[in-house]
Amino acid sequence: MRELEPGLYNLSDLAPGDQFQTDSVRVTAQMIRDFAALTGDATGLHLCEAAAQKAGFAGRVAHGLLVLSLIEGLKTRAPVQLSTEIALGWDVTFRAPVLVDETLSARLRVEALRRTGDKAMITLVIEGWTDTQVLTAKARYFGHFTR
Repeated sequence: MRELEPGLYNLSDLAPGDQFQTDSVRVTAQMIRDFAALTGDATGLHLCEAAAQKAGFAGRVAHGLLVLSLIEGLKTRAPVQLSTEIALGWDVTFRAPVLVDETLSARLRVEALRRTGDKAMITLVIEGWTDTQVLTAKARYFGHFTR
């Protein structure tokens, strides 16, 4: 496996096994409140410490889709940039909760590249981490294959 150095990579520069690490972001109570307001998902375990503890969590839990969105943002701002144009879909498994004030980062690995003419689809395996692995996903992106 090759650890990618910072820079912009065309899909033609990549191979299965290439990988990179994102920076990190602290998941704040304000982010969770804003996401709840935006989506209408005001479930108690996201917004109320007592409700989260009653549900068996150590504290308020970030929405899973907020965590996925933050990881996508971390990928977009990573020192390693891939020349993809549009996300086609994600297959996600949430493995552990992300609590208020935990720091989230991601590790991404190229699983597959499928080329059709000058177009390509890349599949990335994504692992989201705090102190433990919180998410695994396979994400597919569309891009152009250039030489």
